[in-house]
Amino acid sequence: MTRVGTLLLVIGHLFFASAVAQQTAPAAADSLEALQQRIFALITEPRYASAMWGVKIISLDTKKTLFEYNPQKLFSPASNSKLYTMALALDRLGPDYRIRTSLYARARPNRRGILDGDLIVFGRGDPTINTRLHTNIYAALEPLVSALTNAGVKRIRGDLIGDDSSFRGPPYGSGWDWGDLQNYYGAEVSALTINDNTLQVLVKPGDHLGQPCQVSVVPPTAYLAISNRTFTVLKGAKRAIHFYRPIAENVLYITGEIAIDDAGSTEDAMVHNPAGLFAGFFQEALARRGIEVAGHVRTMNWLDRADQPLDLKEWVELGSMKSPPFREILPEVLKPSQNLYTDLLLAHVGTMTTNAPSSRRGAEETTEDLGVRALREFLAEARLPSGQTFMEEGSGLSRNNLTSPNATVALLEFMSRHKYSDLFINSLPVAGVDGTLRRRMKGTAAEGKVRAKTGTLGWANSLSGYVTTAAGEHLAFSIMLNRFENSDPNRPKTTDIDAIAVMLAAYSGK
Repeated sequence: MTRVGTLLLVIGHLFFASAVAQQTAPAAADSLEALQQRIFALITEPRYASAMWGVKIISLDTKKTLFEYNPQKLFSPASNSKLYTMALALDRLGPDYRIRTSLYARARPNRRGILDGDLIVFGRGDPTINTRLHTNIYAALEPLVSALTNAGVKRIRGDLIGDDSSFRGPPYGSGWDWGDLQNYYGAEVSALTINDNTLQVLVKPGDHLGQPCQVSVVPPTAYLAISNRTFTVLKGAKRAIHFYRPIAENVLYITGEIAIDDAGSTEDAMVHNPAGLFAGFFQEALARRGIEVAGHVRTMNWLDRADQPLDLKEWVELGSMKSPPFREILPEVLKPSQNLYTDLLLAHVGTMTTNAPSSRRGAEETTEDLGVRALREFLAEARLPSGQTFMEEGSGLSRNNLTSPNATVALLEFMSRHKYSDLFINSLPVAGVDGTLRRRMKGTAAEGKVRAKTGTLGWANSLSGYVTTAAGEHLAFSIMLNRFENSDPNRPKTTDIDAIAVMLAAYSGK
């Protein structure tokens, strides 16, 4: 914002702030000056003295800037990072792209259907093999089982190998916090992903006081061992159940207590080395179709392949299964703000940046590094302002991701002109309707009119996207609030962020 514009807003604030404070639901702004005054009055209230706001609002129709405040400053975008990653994936992959999971063997089975050697299940980051999109885990794996039976395989003499070596690097994103690794939103990133790399753990009271609680895992598997240290207690007691899974282990320690009249609780628990979980479920799926695996079930990753890289030219692809088209995956990422899917897609794009995974370059750079490099190239092509976007992973869990309202609005403006703009915009959460905005801005002028990506971390909140005003003007906006200590437990941190979006939707001026 120019110095003159800032001075006008300050003067407007002096005359307007007291009136705003007295009105619980002020009339919609009918002029640009009134809109600017109201936004400025809100973000400069005393409770934000130690916080940092960044706002940028432009008209997509006129290309003019309607309001800006700290537009060039760097903020932690949280899950607004997904706007960048998914724009990259949509641009590079296209809406009809499908991710393939393949079955490889040294040779085809003999006439009796015996596969004389190992069978490799080779993943490339398909996020959609899960119970949420299918009736059960075996239904999700059925296309892969059918691919093997169609190849004539009836028995496997060798090992069943779950191979996720197409992704190189740690299973966690750069800049993630240790605390993230205990929660479903910090699930390990694996090229061979199944059931979002989590299992549901159901905890119910025992039959009698003092007994351990009843614990079950869905889908049923012994891959995650349970150490049950819980107790059943008197009626009416407050539920207190805690999960702890040591890093790089598949033992879940459950402690705490549940009242004997409690209906029970269901929580998601992450697993270590998801490729092993995939291979285990696949072995069971094969057994249900009468296909025996005589050897062991084991996994291979990028470290295992360092001395014996997988040369696919030496293997026969017996069959494969494909993900749904990317057009169906995109809203599955953006609307619920799905971290794992975002990082899988960034890594998948990364695998496409080099044709020599065993080369010196590939050995030095992780798949995440290659995906981030592809993102930088994409943002340069989109002509985003230089020096205002620094991403080190895709989902926004990293506390080191940084961007500005300027850059985010520039991305939104670019995507509004993209050949797949409708798909991108329609995949965003809708205020008061669905996704992470389904409970926000209900009953306001923004309901159904704001399509935007949310972002939440400990000290970061953001909302960036598109809105159609009451006058029919199309706007792109980015609102970021960092370092705000909220002292009012009854007032969510997002209250005033949403208030700005509502102002934009209600704006009747031009």
